[in-house]
Amino acid sequence: MGFDQYHEPPGELSAATRTFARMITSLTEEAEAIGWYEQRISVEKDKEAKKIMTQTQQEEFIHFAMDLEFLLRKKPKWNTIMKNILFKTGDIVENVEKAEKALYD
Repeated sequence: MGFDQYHEPPGELSAATRTFARMITSLTEEAEAIGWYEQRISVEKDKEAKKIMTQTQQEEFIHFAMDLEFLLRKKPKWNTIMKNILFKTGDIVENVEKAEKALYD
């Protein structure tokens, strides 16, 4: 089994940094799985199979959300950025600029 999430010697990394790397890897894998299911659902002709794949994809969304929430709780600056971008109306780029400003206020 590989550990490609480490770009530095794992023994030199703190336990918190290793956990962080694992969670980033998990988040990436969940996002990848969501994309795979999106493709499968798009081409599947069998209604029952499509229903199962759709349910499975929803589970991947849940896993993605849990991973993201964990990371946001560990990184307060990320949390601030997300709160100022996600679920906001208006121009996304303008919201990003507001989020960046909020980091320094």
